[in-house]
Amino acid sequence: MAVRAAVAEDAAAVQAIYAHHVAHSTATFDTEAPDEAFWREKIDAVVARGWPFLVVERDGEVAGYAYATQFRDRAAYALTCENSIYIADPQRGAGLGSILLAALVDAAGKAGFEQMIAVIGGGEPASVALHGKLGFVEAGRMRQVGMKFGRRLDTVYMQLALHR
Repeated sequence: MAVRAAVAEDAAAVQAIYAHHVAHSTATFDTEAPDEAFWREKIDAVVARGWPFLVVERDGEVAGYAYATQFRDRAAYALTCENSIYIADPQRGAGLGSILLAALVDAAGKAGFEQMIAVIGGGEPASVALHGKLGFVEAGRMRQVGMKFGRRLDTVYMQLALHR
């Protein structure tokens, strides 16, 4: 398995991974998955800003992706990023998330970010556990702010200082 910078040609794999999570999980509150063109543009835009967009490969296939973007558009948030991480469903539980998130934390610090925020849709227990394993602490919870699959869902905020 290997972690590397994403390239535009990874858009199809990223789209497929995300589409599965849109259709089957509450990790994202999206109800319709963006197409491959959206992901190609997203990869290009993130990389153009000097921010990390990473993929993890297993057996030569993209098995997950993660990226960090500025938390909010206002200049005051320039040193704070929000992460996004998704693992292909068949690869979940194999330790790829820990490897990928650790690489993202490192890359985000090198990109100049000082704080990383995880916004965890549905308070997904696996995502909360993954982030906790890497030192993130819960910074807040918005209760019942989402609705998906007929369920009211919380959003959990977790935070990590990147320059300790």
